[in-house]
Amino acid sequence: MARCGGKFLLVAAALLLGVSGAAAEDVQVNTIQDIFRHLRTCWKPPPAGRARPIDITVVVSFNRAGNILGHPRITYESAEASDDDRLQYRVAVMEALQRCTPMPFTDAMAGAAAGRPFAIQFRNRKTSPPTQERRV
Repeated sequence: MARCGGKFLLVAAALLLGVSGAAAEDVQVNTIQDIFRHLRTCWKPPPAGRARPIDITVVVSFNRAGNILGHPRITYESAEASDDDRLQYRVAVMEALQRCTPMPFTDAMAGAAAGRPFAIQFRNRKTSPPTQERRV
């Protein structure tokens, strides 16, 4: 992770299965939540016939102009994923980042986000609902 001003900014968001794969909207990104909303519009997971659903996390930084700074880094993939699943999802993540950049930052957000690492979770597995303990 890049060090900026002695502090790390590491933010994670879930981009869930079934989220629209439409092209990124021409809406200015003014908050951290807006970054994740914007990325959500670009996420297109691989079809189920090509890869089993997995979770994957990428750490990425942007410059003031909203372009990717350096190289995005995959930091997590579901343990049960096959090599082929991992490859398919890595490609899908990089395609989402490519579709969404440059990030349309407002001037204020450009200064706040520039050079800071963001951990982005692309979640594509259906998780079991939490079990509730039954007391006797």
